[in-house]
Amino acid sequence: MNIIIFGAGAIGSLLGAYLSKNNNVLLIGRTSHILSIKKNELIIKGKINLKVKIKAEESADGLKFKPDLLILTVKSYDTETAILQIKKIIDENTTVLSLQNGLDNIDKIKQYISYEKIIAGVTTHGAFFSKPGVVMHTGKGTTILGELNGKKTERIVDIVNCFNQSKIEAVFSKDIIKEIWYKAVINSSINPLTAIFECKNGYLLKNPVLENLLDKICKESSKIARANGVDISYKNALEKTKDVIRETSENYSSMLQSLKKDGRTEIESINGRLVEIGKKHNLETLLNETLIYSVESLI
Repeated sequence: MNIIIFGAGAIGSLLGAYLSKNNNVLLIGRTSHILSIKKNELIIKGKINLKVKIKAEESADGLKFKPDLLILTVKSYDTETAILQIKKIIDENTTVLSLQNGLDNIDKIKQYISYEKIIAGVTTHGAFFSKPGVVMHTGKGTTILGELNGKKTERIVDIVNCFNQSKIEAVFSKDIIKEIWYKAVINSSINPLTAIFECKNGYLLKNPVLENLLDKICKESSKIARANGVDISYKNALEKTKDVIRETSENYSSMLQSLKKDGRTEIESINGRLVEIGKKHNLETLLNETLIYSVESLI
């Protein structure tokens, strides 16, 4: 399968390393990362140690093939910019997979690409950049993929199989929108708290005050999801959140990494979107609002 990973940060590069075993994979990412890959190959350390020779470019200009699968792993605030760039490299046979954080990516993508071409996914792998060209794989997880309409199509089965054959544990979901919401609820607590307190994910369960706050944020965010018609249980959301923390205990969240790197975060696409939806349903959103103000004060 011809695969392009657009926005090859830590997670995108990690997935690309695995997928390149059985597929023709091209990473598109930031200059320093791409130059390092071209010079030294892509290096994965941590849960697995790999050195992978993989195609990598700084842009989609001049590509000589059309992708069967285009995996979008850019930050949510870069989604529209990315889609405008990749429109020219996809054709009628290309499937676009949004594997991103946030609640508003699909709405952004479908403004430019037909709804039928889009699928979505979430992953619980933990990874961060050690330096350009080197990714630390800090937590193994599961990748969940699905059609937006919930159908078990031939293409989604093929893509799930492609991931599994490349040793990326993947499963099909008949309700991927619900899975995206679960991921947003999970991220609504882990990401801002670790960013504010500059800690690894695992510390949130070691500190009783932060663990109590984590519980309360999950409860507020789950209530917002249910008000918006998404059948999410607070108990399940809390269990999933704590499972993710345990699986990625040595990981620094993407939000903390972003703050340390360039100061721009996905807080508006996660907590901001939750606040917007909560207010629409006349719900209390104090905790999510406080997290937004606190993170933005650090920028």
